[in-house]
Amino acid sequence: QVQVAESGGGLVQAGGSLTLSCVASGNIFTINDMNWYRQAPGKQRELVVAITKGNITNYADSVKGRFTISRDIALNTVNLHLKMNSLKSEDTAVYYCNIRGYSKAADSRYTRYDSWGQGTQVTVSS
Repeated sequence: QVQVAESGGGLVQAGGSLTLSCVASGNIFTINDMNWYRQAPGKQRELVVAITKGNITNYADSVKGRFTISRDIALNTVNLHLKMNSLKSEDTAVYYCNIRGYSKAADSRYTRYDSWGQGTQVTVSS
């Protein structure tokens, strides 16, 4: 099992900055990708940014140039951060951390994991 927990959300004025953090831990044998998603009220969950183990990033057009993802990978632990600058009211949403990859069991079998955090609220006031 892989557990994921986010932190760092809060209330910020438009134009301000906020940094979200995520810790994933557990039976992490391989990592395919690490992602930040968000879901605004009444809207579908959308991908904000993805980063691969090889540090290749893919940002949503709406956050390019304003948000920066970074990650640290250690044995069975992943730390993911999302630095958000020049925040806008439309960035208001619940932000979710998502990690995907494979675990390795004691019998050497591989199991795919697709783990999500509980979400952290970001509210940008105009």
